[in-house]
Amino acid sequence: MLGNVSTRETPVSGRINRIEQANAIEVSIIMPCLNEAETLETCIKKAQRFIAENDLAGEVIIADNGSDDGSQEIARRLNARVVNIPTKGYGSALKGGIEAAKGKYIIMGDADDSYDFSNLNPFVKKLRNGYDLVMGNRFKGGIESGAMPFLHRYLGNPVLTGIGKLLFNSPCDDFHCGLRGFRKDAITNLDLQTTGMEFASEMVVKATLYKMQIAEVPTTLSPDGRSRPPHLNTWRDGWRHLRFLLMYSPRWLFFYPGIFLILGGLLATLSLLPSPKVHSLLYSSTAMTIGFQIVTFALFTKVFGISEGLLPEDRRLNRLLKYLNLETGLIAGCALFLIGTAASVYAFGIWGENNFGSLNPTETMPIIIPGVTCLALGIQTIFSSFFLSILGLKR
Repeated sequence: MLGNVSTRETPVSGRINRIEQANAIEVSIIMPCLNEAETLETCIKKAQRFIAENDLAGEVIIADNGSDDGSQEIARRLNARVVNIPTKGYGSALKGGIEAAKGKYIIMGDADDSYDFSNLNPFVKKLRNGYDLVMGNRFKGGIESGAMPFLHRYLGNPVLTGIGKLLFNSPCDDFHCGLRGFRKDAITNLDLQTTGMEFASEMVVKATLYKMQIAEVPTTLSPDGRSRPPHLNTWRDGWRHLRFLLMYSPRWLFFYPGIFLILGGLLATLSLLPSPKVHSLLYSSTAMTIGFQIVTFALFTKVFGISEGLLPEDRRLNRLLKYLNLETGLIAGCALFLIGTAASVYAFGIWGENNFGSLNPTETMPIIIPGVTCLALGIQTIFSSFFLSILGLKR
């Protein structure tokens, strides 16, 4: 009977389990590759020497992205594991390599011989100490002459890293270092989506947002050994990184600018109401309307990102949404709409008293402009509340 089946481990099965554990791969070294025949052999040999000298259970994986220069043959000749990734892109290659990796820990690095794969002990040590992501830092480890273009070293990397630290409070001082190590299960759980060079930023941003344990180790950057230009395009890929950072921070992209416009517009409106400067009043009221719309974009983006698993849960937002529900939004929207309607009726009455003829703008516009603003804000509030509720529906 099924209830009498023993679950105890037999001597044979116990021995097999111990053998499997002993042979389990601890470290997978992944190199994304697209026509790197000039430098690939050197990188593979360095990685294999590191594994052998440190008596590691490891493997070298070449995540090939469609090379046609013999890179795959070089890798197979050196007993590296080749994983063919048909979808083009740096991120695609790395995601395919990570999925195929058998190691508990993964160390990724470019196959252009700019990073030293024979000196990865600092990464392994940090990973064994419990860190989820270990970033290399080229600015602390040293950048050799000619290893990084002037524009990248003094503008691109510092600016994008600074923006990343500001937007996400990340501890990383070198967002774009191509040499980094991580626990496979931790990074797999992040469900990284990007396919291009911005994959490097996505990994850091999501690891920060999900409060993973992150460390940095000094890393030396050497001039690459290729005779051809690098795959990286300064302006195109720089924009893709910046775009990703902004899109992943609704607070900085939408909320803060929107609040600034609302408060600035409100203060200006209050100061202009008693004055004859009705044209300025129109601009200040418009600023409030635009600011309100931008703030709702922040809410929409945040709720959508959380519901799709792109962003982690936000306890402050959850508390806020307990009060900013559909019913509250409808009440607030209707109240604003009624205020706007009342102001419009009052202005219409003034016009009637003047036999529907010409009016003095300095007398009527301080009533009409706030009234129209309330009408617009009321309608926006009503329909935004419905849309926010739709986004919050459980899938």
